[in-house]
Amino acid sequence: MSDWLDADQVLQRLRIRPQTLYAYVSRGRIEAAAHPSDPRRSLYRASDVAALARKKARGRRLADVAAEAIAWGEPVLPSAITTVSGGKLWYRGEDAADLADQGLTLENVARLLRGGHGAALKASSRPPPPATDSARSRLFLTLAERAGREPPARGRAPLALAMEAADLLDAIVDAATGQAGDGPAHQRFAQAWGLTPDGADLIRRALVLLADHELNASTFAARVAASTGASLSAACLAGLSALSGPLHGGMAARVEALVEEADRRDAARAVSARLERGSSLPGFDHPLYPDGDPRAAALLARFEPPEPLTALWQATRATTGLAPNIDFALVALARGLALPPDAPFILFATARSAGWTAHAIEQLQTGKLIRPRARYVGTAPTNPPYSPSSSS
Repeated sequence: MSDWLDADQVLQRLRIRPQTLYAYVSRGRIEAAAHPSDPRRSLYRASDVAALARKKARGRRLADVAAEAIAWGEPVLPSAITTVSGGKLWYRGEDAADLADQGLTLENVARLLRGGHGAALKASSRPPPPATDSARSRLFLTLAERAGREPPARGRAPLALAMEAADLLDAIVDAATGQAGDGPAHQRFAQAWGLTPDGADLIRRALVLLADHELNASTFAARVAASTGASLSAACLAGLSALSGPLHGGMAARVEALVEEADRRDAARAVSARLERGSSLPGFDHPLYPDGDPRAAALLARFEPPEPLTALWQATRATTGLAPNIDFALVALARGLALPPDAPFILFATARSAGWTAHAIEQLQTGKLIRPRARYVGTAPTNPPYSPSSSS
């Protein structure tokens, strides 16, 4: 009977309860037979048990890999749009910082991210942005209105989607600036905020550097929505919703709080106090860039941050050696140009919409639904009682 195991051996090898063993038998996953010397007991086929053991071990390994991939882990889906490699950010093989230096606009980069396809069809009948003083509200309302009336994107030609993405970007800039208009996004922001040409160029650089960042939380949300066949505006609305959280696009508010603390009590003391409490330093360090965020470096090289931020930067570098990230650079830019309080988020959302639509189109072309499984860690389900023909 070397091909058979008793109940105790099975329970030990599979690390299961008797109820689970009975369930496996009832579902035909483990063959059972009466014990030749004791009809009150059962034996279980060893090969079936071994197969289940291998599957359980493999399942645990895959689950561990999947869990680790969720938080700054291994890549989880293929994309030809953006990658982080060698401490730099690359848009379809082009260094994002170099593109900013070359004078590209957000519209240029959006088209690059889409694979070089699609230009906006200018429509004189484009509706004005919603009448509200909040740029954030205008963004949500604009995307929600379009998502409510536009057809699903599934099955549509990529070129048609690319043209729609370009038009959608124009509508997003309308909402962000509060006025319908034409021309590059940075010039429209400059007009709305009363900026000089130098200020407009800084906005241009920020928009280019923020256009995409691989598979971040908001982009993943946009791809999940797109994988269902939803419209591009619905995918962007999903991205915007994820971006609004304090750990993503709302990070600028946390940076502002740290800057105000440093300005109030001395930068070095503020940094030391944070470290003593075990608190983080928002605006510094980035998991994908051990040697410093290249987006922040590219932007901060073009202007002198105002004094409170300069002092905080110096104190953090002296104490921890950490470099500023793009959130710090955005707050420094907003303060330096005297932009509206919500400007970091508005610039972030406007620029990132270029990436959201590119990723949505790429996801739609796969024809696949993004539907991961949850790793259940709750109370074990109760198996229905099972009484085998021969008791064990």
